[in-house]
Amino acid sequence: MRVLFYCDTVFSFGGVQRVLAEIAKALAMHHDVTILSTDTDKDFTMYGYDQSAVQFDFISYPPVKGVENFICKSYSFLYKKALPQNKFTSSLYARSFFLPTYRETLIHKINAGKYDVVIGVHVYLSLQLAAIRKSIRARTIGWMHNSYEAFFEKETPYLPGLKAFFKYQMQQLDEVVVLSHADAGCFLREMGLKTKVIYNPLTVKPQGIGSPEHKKFLSVGRFSYRHKGFDILIRAFAEFAKKNSDWKLEIVGEGPEEVLYRALIKENGLGDRVALCPFTKNIQSHYAGASVYVLSSRWEGMPLVLMEAMSYKLPVVSSDIPIALELMEDKGVALFFRNEDVGQLAEQLVYMAESADIEMMGEKALLYTERFEISSVCNKWNVLLKGE
Repeated sequence: MRVLFYCDTVFSFGGVQRVLAEIAKALAMHHDVTILSTDTDKDFTMYGYDQSAVQFDFISYPPVKGVENFICKSYSFLYKKALPQNKFTSSLYARSFFLPTYRETLIHKINAGKYDVVIGVHVYLSLQLAAIRKSIRARTIGWMHNSYEAFFEKETPYLPGLKAFFKYQMQQLDEVVVLSHADAGCFLREMGLKTKVIYNPLTVKPQGIGSPEHKKFLSVGRFSYRHKGFDILIRAFAEFAKKNSDWKLEIVGEGPEEVLYRALIKENGLGDRVALCPFTKNIQSHYAGASVYVLSSRWEGMPLVLMEAMSYKLPVVSSDIPIALELMEDKGVALFFRNEDVGQLAEQLVYMAESADIEMMGEKALLYTERFEISSVCNKWNVLLKGE
């Protein structure tokens, strides 16, 4: 089977990029797999693509000016601000969301490849794929990499004012894949949209295991505005540090909120207890050097870091967001705190640091991650590709 993944960027650090790499490489062992991206800088050694059977193609969209650009921008404004958002107006908005010139470029690229299945990676690429569905000769799948809440309900949603557009466009695709049963329920209740749930796989091979002896909390993720909750974590650790002088905190990531985090560390006198480390290809050393993983996120799609951390025998302290509860509640691998509750997070950090159960929780976490092995996840993708 000829399979095409259509995405924007491949050769960069990110959860979507890591998941795509593992799925594409595994499927390429049994299918003819190509990744179509808009990348200009290419590093095929990244994520081990050079050691796989995955093929690549690239697409560049020409600049659009003049009448086409003016008409599309004008209609986009009217759709978001004035027009009723129904099936008809949403179908017209698809032409301004993804300009006709761009549409023709992508249609030609896909049809020339004679693919059996085309998968839009993440929401914007899936919406572009939906906009040209009637013109391409392949089954189409939209692969969501974030939660319903992130798209429509968080403080700064990814798709502001586009809920109706999403609903009507996603109905054009043959399948839509989401990351959790909680999200599948939201899409069905709010939009009548039926989706398939496929969890993300483990994307790292463990090199060593963590240990309570390290006395270190770890958290990993991009320093994005009001997302990963590292501000909550640092404040909670400051409370924890008043009761514990041994344990440290390590946060791995980069992004615009770093200034805020460093200010909080300085304000609370935690310079020798909290370390901010940049992203690295050798994330394994951070997991292996930790004792407990902390997920302080305000929201998530499916956090890869949870599975990765548990594969290193790390128990988890997590906010009670839906995906975390779905994955870990009643599994004996995690303690939960109310989302954004600094005081309760501090209490859970104290409990974990003093608990005699930390070793047992780590053992359970290690066993639990077996269900997220790439072979198990790819079995579900193979069923979906066959249209079963």
